[in-house]
Amino acid sequence: MFPGGRALDVAAGRGRHSLALAAAGFRVTAVELQFDALVQARSAARAVGLSLACVCADCTQFPLPRSTFHAVVVTRYLDRDLFPALCDALVPGGVLLYETFTEHQLRYDRGPRSRAHLLAPGELRLRLRGMDVLFDEEVVAPDAVARIAARRRPD
Repeated sequence: MFPGGRALDVAAGRGRHSLALAAAGFRVTAVELQFDALVQARSAARAVGLSLACVCADCTQFPLPRSTFHAVVVTRYLDRDLFPALCDALVPGGVLLYETFTEHQLRYDRGPRSRAHLLAPGELRLRLRGMDVLFDEEVVAPDAVARIAARRRPD
């Protein structure tokens, strides 16, 4: 899709998605607040001969470069104020992959409990107005999540 392209993994955790992106040939930047999680991600990458650029930063305070990444991945993380920066970080034609919990997750005894960390039904698609939606869905089991793949339109 983007041979040798750049990918950004936001709130990367221990790097599950970063590793998959690197294995697919992307040059990956993993941003994560928890330093120990990044150490684990980098160790896991090295163990299989992959490379990650790791940035220990608060995603809400770390300025994302504009028009830099061919792919941006965000999973199980929500800060509504980041959506414009995530879209702007993509090159024209770049793809945002986003998955996080919806308010329906409150039915379960696990996962986030604060509505600040839960999407309303249909909210994810609404937040990405102006992008070309390639795929989206909302499911309620086994977890209640919304997922989307959206492409930044050419400038």
